[in-house]
Amino acid sequence: MIKQARQILETTFGYKSFRPLQEEVIDSILNKKDTLVIMPTGGGKSLCYQIPALIFDGITVVVSPLISLMKDQVEQLVELGIESVFLNSSLTPQQYAENVERLKSGKIKLLYLAPETLFLERTIALLKNLSIECITVDEAHCISEWGHDFRPEYRKIIEVREIFPKAVCAAVTATATPRVQRDIQDSLKLSGNNKFVASFDRENLYLEITPKTNGVDQTMKFLRKYPNQSGIIYCFSRKQVDSLSMQLDDAGYSVRPYHAGLSDKERHENQELFIKDDIQIIVATIAFGMGINKSNVRFVIHFDLPKNIESYYQEIGRAGRDGLRSHCLLLFSYSDIQKIRYFINQKEAKEKQIAERHLSALIDYAETGICRRFPLLSYFGENFTKDKCGICDNCNSTDKDLVDATIPAQKFLSCVKRTGEMFGAGYIIDVLMGSGSSRIIEKGHDKLSTYGIGKEYTKKQWLNLSHQFLQLHLLSQNNEYGSLILTEKAYDILKGELTVNCKIKEDFEVRTVMKTDANYDAQLFDLLRRKRKEIADKLSLPPYVIFSDKTLTEMSTYLPVNKKEMIRIHGLGEIKFQKYGHVFLNLIMDYCEKNNLKPVGDKSYSSKPPIKIVKKKSFQSTGEKFNSGMSIRDICLETKYKKSTILRHLLDFVNDNNLIDHEKLLEESELSMQQIKNVLNKFDEIGSERLSPVYEAFNQKIEYNELHLLRIYHLAKSTA
Repeated sequence: MIKQARQILETTFGYKSFRPLQEEVIDSILNKKDTLVIMPTGGGKSLCYQIPALIFDGITVVVSPLISLMKDQVEQLVELGIESVFLNSSLTPQQYAENVERLKSGKIKLLYLAPETLFLERTIALLKNLSIECITVDEAHCISEWGHDFRPEYRKIIEVREIFPKAVCAAVTATATPRVQRDIQDSLKLSGNNKFVASFDRENLYLEITPKTNGVDQTMKFLRKYPNQSGIIYCFSRKQVDSLSMQLDDAGYSVRPYHAGLSDKERHENQELFIKDDIQIIVATIAFGMGINKSNVRFVIHFDLPKNIESYYQEIGRAGRDGLRSHCLLLFSYSDIQKIRYFINQKEAKEKQIAERHLSALIDYAETGICRRFPLLSYFGENFTKDKCGICDNCNSTDKDLVDATIPAQKFLSCVKRTGEMFGAGYIIDVLMGSGSSRIIEKGHDKLSTYGIGKEYTKKQWLNLSHQFLQLHLLSQNNEYGSLILTEKAYDILKGELTVNCKIKEDFEVRTVMKTDANYDAQLFDLLRRKRKEIADKLSLPPYVIFSDKTLTEMSTYLPVNKKEMIRIHGLGEIKFQKYGHVFLNLIMDYCEKNNLKPVGDKSYSSKPPIKIVKKKSFQSTGEKFNSGMSIRDICLETKYKKSTILRHLLDFVNDNNLIDHEKLLEESELSMQQIKNVLNKFDEIGSERLSPVYEAFNQKIEYNELHLLRIYHLAKSTA
């Protein structure tokens, strides 16, 4: 049967090999062994029960918690030629009846049900007249009260299992601690101990956490790195969702809100627009995303702190499902902790204890100075054996080594003491930096000896130091009010009896390494993406159902020009080739001819990418590297050129009208949005031929490289 499973994997789903543990899980289910599957989001859980469903003679029932999940899964299966239906409250009576008749006909292989639909008498009566081979419980963590998303109705699934004792049971989830795993096994009475736990490490996700100073400004600066890319921004409250989505919309971003306060119609419309790539960004509460299988989400921002690590892990898991690099940013604020604690304090004793434990683990993760994957994976019971992952902010930071930070520690601790140990880190930093806020003046804290003595560091640097002081147990924090309190160790520091070693970050905006395969042809990728959107719109399907971004990236790298080469592309099997292969082949062949590109060909398919047979000037080479997705810093590191030289090259490249996306230049700027607008307005006013007049106009406070960068943007925009 496994041989048959491998054949289905390639011909139906278009994948050349199984991912880790998939084959073992499928073999277990095919042999009718109850099976628990823990795999990260994007790790291929669905295939583990979908492939056995195609081999079994009867029906596989999939219990799923969300309507959007069922709809998404069934759309993709039908597109692959797999007979599937769902039954839930979203169907009209006629649609419901039609799906029931299709089930009775014996053609359906997979039936998706909501828990409440499963427990209806008419559903049980229907299932009793069908051959049920497998019951799959998706999002199985919902069955455990120790999980982050406990749903009491999931506890009743065992009653349905007992009605169909011959059906094998598969429980699958992306997030389950060892304790939750045991609870799933006990609650569903899974026989044997057939548990498969894949690595929780999503190697393509870049993890970054930065102190929240000005959340909106930080978000907009981040978004400039990903023009025309899909992303999700999570906020704590509906009010914050509405506010942020309006601000982003005013700034020209393609964005919609999503939360439970919107009408069903508006929520559905906004979700569909996002899924179909008609808008790029969704700003949402945690109500959004569960079951959305959109594969080309390139970033997830947590504007506010999530409630726990499980929620955080599940939400970042919505990025990069196609396996391409994706960026996960969390804006960390101690005031957010107090919001979460307020709601925790409303809970009953047992729930409160669980929630506090979850929050504590999340704070430890956010404040860690080591590789982020170590505490994240440890939480789920997995040992991370590497010293560095190379794809998180802590591993890729440009920090100095540990330095003696005794004096700044003394300043900070002294300020905490002199203000009465009644305030949080933000207020203490304002005093140290000499803020003229009315609150500080009213309390007379502008008269303290510590007022204004911390101007040698930025607010971001002080925030980062305050996190380290907490980690070093120089301070504790009042759980209810968030105020900082000195520990005994702190008094030893103030007396000069102990020293403090910390990392002082030169710039908390961490260098990221987010480029995708630099060898792919960005112009061809864009052409293929537009064709994919055109086909998807005609069929009323999300674009990723046609092909994933990873599939288009491989097409744009290897330039297949016949069926044999096309079938080797990731996610492209016989069925997809018959439907769309010739359309994309013709596009690629036409593009190669027009641009003098030599395809890789069959002999060297997996070695070198295609190249233009043209000798390039230096500025052309630099420009093409930038077009491919490399940052200016990455180009400097690769070419050994200075930044000023790279900027001169880009200026020449822009003058030749070769830049693909001028908006990408703005992600390189270290200035705020307002400063950028001011500089661009000044170029409009006095011209961009010379930089020195603009330099003088801003009192020499904006460095030449920044002005040079924005001049390039200004010229590129005017000729676009």
